Amino acid sequence: MRLMTVLKFGVFISFGLSLILLTIQVLHALSFGRHRLLSQPAGKRRKGVVYAFGQGMLPWEKESGAKHLPTYIAGMFYHAGIFSAILAVLALAAQVKLPEVTVPFLQIMMAAGLLAGVGLLLKRAIKPRMKYISCPDDFVANILVDVFLLTGLVSFWRATALPAFLIAAITTFFYVPIGKIRHCLFFFYSRLLFGSYFGRRGVLPRRGPARI
Repeated sequence: MRLMTVLKFGVFISFGLSLILLTIQVLHALSFGRHRLLSQPAGKRRKGVVYAFGQGMLPWEKESGAKHLPTYIAGMFYHAGIFSAILAVLALAAQVKLPEVTVPFLQIMMAAGLLAGVGLLLKRAIKPRMKYISCPDDFVANILVDVFLLTGLVSFWRATALPAFLIAAITTFFYVPIGKIRHCLFFFYSRLLFGSYFGRRGVLPRRGPARI
């Protein structure tokens, strides 16, 4: 019981520290300032931002998504599974019982996320082009998250897996700010800049279907 208490505290400490470090990184990126744009605006920043977080997220609006639809879908399930596991572990650490109706949904999402994560890992390891452009961080981040999902899924049925789930969560949270997983926050920051800049230029919202 003492071990579980320590691990639960560890989850909140690692999660909080991760958020703090991510915030510092974003503020550091903001400190570089913005270039002064001398040209007259051809559009509205707001419309570009709305597009970037809305229609622009659809697969046919992205060349990479349209050409690699299975990977795009796998990525969606992967991230849905990750967020489900984070919700589950935070509820466990806070000793909050989730509504019964949500448990099967979390299990399905985590199982789908795990399958997607393993599939993406195999694709990266097997396909020569993917393997060539990959770095150790790509594999470490994927494996960490897959273990997080696996232990979380098993913990729904076996209480003996709960410590492993908490340890996997702590390890993952500590790794977030130093590895590629930090894109969980920088993704929104980059989409904001993307939409704002190209909205001002009048390039976004896109007029007509994307040309692939």
